Amino acid sequence: MRVIVKPGHFIIVTAGAEGDHTLTAFDKCLLKAGIGNVNLVRISSILPPGCLEEEKGIDFPPGAFVPTAYGAANSEKKGELIAAAVGIGFSEDSFGVIMEHAGCCSAETARSKVEKMITEAFAYRGLALKDMKVKAVEHRVEKAGSVVAAVALW
Repeated sequence: MRVIVKPGHFIIVTAGAEGDHTLTAFDKCLLKAGIGNVNLVRISSILPPGCLEEEKGIDFPPGAFVPTAYGAANSEKKGELIAAAVGIGFSEDSFGVIMEHAGCCSAETARSKVEKMITEAFAYRGLALKDMKVKAVEHRVEKAGSVVAAVALW
């Protein structure tokens, strides 16, 4: 028996947080983004056809496996600016493409890079890019900082 799961919904979330350690800062980011009490199952870059965007997250059961494409950055360098962005390119009648970027940069730089990657991905697939949605976040590190930008699917 073969089981293939195709998600029908998605949400785009971003968050930045500070902690005593980079891992606890990352955990805070996930909580602020609404995906902190689940197990993220990292996926690559395809949004299934017909997937509907939800503005408000779902109340996932604790420990649920949630397919998620995400970019994250952590730093313990005081004063450093870190950012993450994630975006989805939408075709007219086919699947979407998800791209993400995170690192030591501004939210605008991360956003711009994601937009360029989406445009490139559609070009080499020979698909017409109908629309694009990108969200970005930045955080100035105090002790241990983290940022995350994610597309969660269910």
